[in-house]
Amino acid sequence: MKQLVILSGKGGTGKTAVVASLAHLAREDDTMPEIVLADADVDASNLELLVGSQQLEEGEFWGGPIAEIHADACVGCGICHEVCRFHAIQVLEEARLFRVDPLSCEGCATCVYQCPEEAIRQVAQLAGHWFRSHSRYGPLFHARLGPGQENSGKLVTLVKEKARDAARSGGAPLVLVDGPPGIGCPAIAAATDSDLALIVTEPTVSGIHDLERILGMTRHFRLRTLVTVNKGDLHPEGRKAIQERCRKLDVPVLPWIPFQESVTRALMEGRPITEHEPASGASRALKEIWGYLKNHLRLGIAAPLLQPKL
Repeated sequence: MKQLVILSGKGGTGKTAVVASLAHLAREDDTMPEIVLADADVDASNLELLVGSQQLEEGEFWGGPIAEIHADACVGCGICHEVCRFHAIQVLEEARLFRVDPLSCEGCATCVYQCPEEAIRQVAQLAGHWFRSHSRYGPLFHARLGPGQENSGKLVTLVKEKARDAARSGGAPLVLVDGPPGIGCPAIAAATDSDLALIVTEPTVSGIHDLERILGMTRHFRLRTLVTVNKGDLHPEGRKAIQERCRKLDVPVLPWIPFQESVTRALMEGRPITEHEPASGASRALKEIWGYLKNHLRLGIAAPLLQPKL
């Protein structure tokens, strides 16, 4: 079983649209049995919108503990309010009542240890939910993080574990992971244990800048990485700058994807472009990309690594 993670240095590069198209192409590939999908962008999960999902199972995700004050035992001394460095304990001055703001509490337990009446305890919090769904292209595992929750890296790990278990039990050769944008803990969790990363970037100033940052992350973790430029014809000079920079870093650059209004129409229909308009230029580029990815992952018939002509 191989794991392919699709990443981006910033949001809005078209990463999820690329993932949906790769899922469709894998499903249509006669050399590939069923794959498993994992949407690891738990802060803004939306892959389900493009792959026609139907929810089959739901589970709870419990995050780190936060403080909880028992009003019956509290004598209103205010020590917890004084020692909290995160200003998470609020006081109603008139009634001398104290309460914990769950969005501000970091779960450090300082108030728990300092309370002379033992009126404060730590309790686990429901931080989100994970889901197993059926999609047009195979099983899909995804999640939804609760508002204000900060344990998204742990939830990403949970989603990937569920997807890997399903792939092993079903004999699927590939887990296709839609990673979160950026280089933070969720992106690192999505990239962990992956066999190959495909970075989707765009030829803009911010796209080039954030590409440098995420390439630094994948190099740090020694993750084999490929790059493709989405909407590469909108700024040819920016695309060429990305290609040249990747060559200097010895990072293979796959064919770039042209900007086309047909992609927007496909997204509005909730379908990947490769299914909606398979003859479009964007679809042809994505088919080439899928061929390179298969070769780099050694999926299907063994073949030498392909070198794209740019």
